[in-house]
Amino acid sequence: MTGPRRLRPARTLLLVTLGPLLLALAGLIHPHGLSAATSHRWVQLHIVLLPVFPLLAVGFFVLLRERPRADLPGVATIVAWVCACVYAAGYTGLDAVAGIAAGTVAGQPGDPVELRRLVLALYDTADRLGHVAVYAFLVAVLAGTIALVSRHGPRVMPGTVVLLLAGYSFIDSHIFSPRGVQTMLAIGAGFALWTWAASPKRG
Repeated sequence: MTGPRRLRPARTLLLVTLGPLLLALAGLIHPHGLSAATSHRWVQLHIVLLPVFPLLAVGFFVLLRERPRADLPGVATIVAWVCACVYAAGYTGLDAVAGIAAGTVAGQPGDPVELRRLVLALYDTADRLGHVAVYAFLVAVLAGTIALVSRHGPRVMPGTVVLLLAGYSFIDSHIFSPRGVQTMLAIGAGFALWTWAASPKRG
């Protein structure tokens, strides 16, 4: 039997960095605050981003695509996959609630105080979803590290450090410029370092 077909390093790099790069670009045009004046752009941007936020999870599936074995690295691979899915679902929820729903409410006519109260209630729900999502992302990084170290050795650690620091920043930076944009670029850099470490030419 043959093993899983290897992706070319350039194709792997594109797959694992596409999401972070798109989110960094989106962060440059993301409104810094939600108001009646920005609500339409806020809603439209978050509709566009619905399929983009989950792309941050792609790196875990691309770089950990070998069939898991019945050992610690195999279990770690499955944990990373599950946590990547939790991130994707949770952050999509945040995008829908704090982006689309809150933006829609902010753009409605009515008492500004009441509208603000509703927006803050939506933010509160979205924050809880986002925190679960980002913590799951961090666990996926740790589990992915265990799996990758077993295959490629300690050279994966620089990527892990970058991803953990970026993930910690992601807890409260979202993609707001400048820190959120820097966070997305750092996540892309972390996955790029993992790609470099996992490259067959590095063996």
